[in-house]
Amino acid sequence: MADKYPIIERDISWLSFNHRVLQEAKDPTLPLFERVKFLAIYSSNLDEFFRVRMANHRNLLRIKKKTMRELHISPKQTVRTIQRIVNRQQEAFSRIFEKQIVPELENHGILIKRRLDLSPEEQVFVEDYFREYMLPYVQPVLLVKDKIRPFLNNAQLYLCILMHDKMDLETKSYAIVKIPSDHLPRFIELPPTNEDEFPLIMLDDIVRHNVSSMFPGYEIEDTFSIKLTRDAELYIDDEFEGDLVQKIKKSLTKRHVGPASRFVYDREMPQQMLNFLMESFELEKYDTLREGRYHNNFDFFKFPDFGLSKLKNQVLPPLPYPALEKADDFWAAIEERDHLVHFPYHSYESVVRFFEEASRDPDVTHIRIVQYRVARKSRIMKALMEAVRRGKQVSVFIEVKARFDEEANLRWGEKLEKAGVNVHYSFPGVKVHSKLGLVRRYHNGQEKIYNYLSTGNFHEDTAKIYSDFGLFTADERLTNEVSRVFSFLETVNVPQLNFEHLLVGQFNLRPDLEALIDFETAEAKAGRPARILLKMNSLQDELMIQKLYDAGRAGVKVQMIIRGICCLIPGIPGVSDNIHAVSIVDRYLEHARVFNFHHAGAEKMYLSSADFMTRNLSHRIETTFPIYDEEIKKIIRYCLDLQLSDNQKARLLSDQQGNPYYKGGSNLPVTSQEETYHYLKRLLVQEKEKEGAEE
Repeated sequence: MADKYPIIERDISWLSFNHRVLQEAKDPTLPLFERVKFLAIYSSNLDEFFRVRMANHRNLLRIKKKTMRELHISPKQTVRTIQRIVNRQQEAFSRIFEKQIVPELENHGILIKRRLDLSPEEQVFVEDYFREYMLPYVQPVLLVKDKIRPFLNNAQLYLCILMHDKMDLETKSYAIVKIPSDHLPRFIELPPTNEDEFPLIMLDDIVRHNVSSMFPGYEIEDTFSIKLTRDAELYIDDEFEGDLVQKIKKSLTKRHVGPASRFVYDREMPQQMLNFLMESFELEKYDTLREGRYHNNFDFFKFPDFGLSKLKNQVLPPLPYPALEKADDFWAAIEERDHLVHFPYHSYESVVRFFEEASRDPDVTHIRIVQYRVARKSRIMKALMEAVRRGKQVSVFIEVKARFDEEANLRWGEKLEKAGVNVHYSFPGVKVHSKLGLVRRYHNGQEKIYNYLSTGNFHEDTAKIYSDFGLFTADERLTNEVSRVFSFLETVNVPQLNFEHLLVGQFNLRPDLEALIDFETAEAKAGRPARILLKMNSLQDELMIQKLYDAGRAGVKVQMIIRGICCLIPGIPGVSDNIHAVSIVDRYLEHARVFNFHHAGAEKMYLSSADFMTRNLSHRIETTFPIYDEEIKKIIRYCLDLQLSDNQKARLLSDQQGNPYYKGGSNLPVTSQEETYHYLKRLLVQEKEKEGAEE
């Protein structure tokens, strides 16, 4: 396919997405603390990238060259390209932080002090703080050539010290000291000298200031920070044999001692010192990455705000959804019509109430849910356990292989099992990524099923920052098929299932999506109107890319809103002229997936848990569900049109990977997330006015 149609390598496209995040940190129109937050997001994203994707490339480098030729891959070239891009981004990161963020913080009285800037009083404070809080954790170690090297903890900050013996000025010595950010705040507020100043110092510089006291026989020449991240993959020999959950538990114990995936060092470090460290810790050149003076910049998530709310985004309080939150009869409200909620613009209370009402209602007999990621403190999980105590049958499918949430999901699984919940765990070979809830209720001798289907997880915390759609429905076309999905998850050995309305991974998801695209292509070739509008996190699957290229060349108008990876290249003359793609990075993380097709005027609209990634379409249980309510279709379409007209936070996607801001559409500034909030607020007001008129 790559010979016929152009594509961008997946990880290169992802780095382009992370560049869009870094652009937000650079944007002078953003409130200052929001820019600091985007520095943290960029760093957190990059850390996970190296622990997962770069670790995979590093492993490929160990494969014999013959094998790589057979796989038609060049991991060495990929690694070099990634390192070149990341090095360039890291230099931009340092410039943004040092030349823009730090001076602007100072303009507001927030002074990030280094050790040489400290007043005598501040020096005393820093030394006292070090002795009282830090000394037990710093673990100073002298590095000696050919001796046993210390173990560097995953993602832990260390200070590497260049020094010489006071009695031997010529011989250089090296040592490392732990920066205990795993025990203490990264940013330590210093005693203010006046009410208009907010001095602080980073934990790294407190260690720097006190390092000479740890090596009294040496003269300290300089210090440089380092960090090692380790491969986060869980290596399971065979998912299909034995107890998969126990194998995952065993693998988790090894995650933090895995092989190196990135060794980060201060770019000012002398080459001789770097060579010594690489030899000491058995690192290759492709393991190393230059950064600035400070690492683990995701700690900026916890940057103190000193109560300066003016340096943050204006708060947009979640809108109530009274049709469900205030309904006298919650279930009757869902039976009457479908309900769409759009987070984080809407409050998550209606989803929580779905499960709390089910827990309390004596007519409810069964509750089912798929758990992929869930909040640490979850009212939903609490409601499920309460439901068991009230005699209801509760079934939870837990996907233990949700990366970086494995331990949390295992803990929840054990807690739910102890409460009497019927817990089902991961399948071998596939992940279950569907976002489904089901309530079965017997009322007046009749059975009724209610569903909640969503593009996002049952996670009360991320619902405040992730943009997702959720649908409440009692439509039997959907509830009957959702019941089949749960039957499959709970029994597995069911016969091949047929779905007429839902598109379900491992069954009809890929072929039905292909058929929908092919239909639009055929319509265009016949000279009839044809349009495809796709919103998702990532587009990587090569077969889907080929079909979209074919559709565009046939005359289908293809519009895409893609937050992250986009391996398809829009706007290439003669290849993808009819394909337009933007990415929106703003205060909320765009997480919803929407697939919209003209379909000869009989519009088909779907919400989904799946992206157009090979892993989603071929190796996961995903659920894509149709929207049948015409009013809900209009709301979703309006929200998508707002995003397509965004000329403040949208970036054009192209082969240049430059992420230029899209400035088309209206001459007036359109920030789609703000406009979406106000649009939904207007709908809320209209609904209240309508209710008032009826009374």
